[in-house]
Amino acid sequence: MGRIICISNQKGGVGKTTTAINLAASLASAERRTLLVDMDPQGNAGSGLGLKRENLTGTVYDALLGGRPAAELVHPTELRFLQVIPATPDLTGAEVELVNQERREFRLREALLPLKDKYDYIIIDCPPSLGLLTLNALVTADSVLIPLQCEYYALEGLSQLTHTIDLVKQGLNPSLKMEGILLTMFDARANIAHQVVDEVRGYFKDQVFQAVVPRNVRLSECPSFGKPIILYDIKSKGCESYLALGRELMRRDSPKPSKRRVA
Repeated sequence: MGRIICISNQKGGVGKTTTAINLAASLASAERRTLLVDMDPQGNAGSGLGLKRENLTGTVYDALLGGRPAAELVHPTELRFLQVIPATPDLTGAEVELVNQERREFRLREALLPLKDKYDYIIIDCPPSLGLLTLNALVTADSVLIPLQCEYYALEGLSQLTHTIDLVKQGLNPSLKMEGILLTMFDARANIAHQVVDEVRGYFKDQVFQAVVPRNVRLSECPSFGKPIILYDIKSKGCESYLALGRELMRRDSPKPSKRRVA
């Protein structure tokens, strides 16, 4: 069965959706069957992969509250091995609607379980909050990847997130683990960026990925074209960093060197 990784940080603007899209695309480029699930009502994971809202045949809302099988909600992308279950602003209401539902924390888990053996990786993009949508993602996931921007106040709120992860492990998902911390928005010209890197690596040690995502104009441009960075500018520094992250993740899962080439 595949692995489910949720991308979470309750702080906005840390590169969470960018990471979800481009990590998923990097894994797919290595011919790993990958599903990206958008749990953010902004719906940027779907639009960032070229999906048009008017053409959607179903969203993650339909799985959580509409009773539709998740297999009916999967949409193709330009990458052969990458599919997506999108979201729309309708998902905003799910936070309220889930409150009175039975097994409200397990809705996403129960929806995705039939798909788990069809994919090598399922990546979940969480909203920038610690509400019921994020809780559903944490209960569903095998591990959590936390994007952390290389800026002042970078660690602000991180203790709250790690505390939430611990609570989920204790009560709802004992097998949940920390996948790692991904340093994002690194500006080599800024002293504070180097200080944050040193501080985070010093405290979290091997929980921090070696790959570091730089501030990159091409990364900020590609969502407006509905493409992951690998299809927009494969030679950019941003693309190199996410390909490196994908390789690092795959090496963790398979100690033996893979013969598959990452595009």
